[in-house]
Amino acid sequence: MEQLIKNISKAEVLTLKEQVSYQEGQVVSKTLAQNDAVSVTLFSFDKGEEISTHESGGDAFVTCLDGVGEITIDGKKYELHEGESIVMPAKHPHAVYGKEQFKMLLVVIF
Repeated sequence: MEQLIKNISKAEVLTLKEQVSYQEGQVVSKTLAQNDAVSVTLFSFDKGEEISTHESGGDAFVTCLDGVGEITIDGKKYELHEGESIVMPAKHPHAVYGKEQFKMLLVVIF
């Protein structure tokens, strides 16, 4: 049977930000789901680490789980704190930067 959601416990209450660890000098990602319609990934960014400017074929919904992140969309910077979300629209250049250590949940809808 195909696993729709992977790499995370099921039928158990959990805290998302505890499901991905900080690694010094790295961006860490953990894919929870991936198919033609949706991609769900947890990320942790060490302070100063980034995913440089790129475009996606889907709308990317980001929720900050911990720390402070900086999201750049079409050259405009947005600061994201725990509990805050932003949508990076499809086909628009965007980047993600850890202003402090930063964890986020990324849901891309294609």
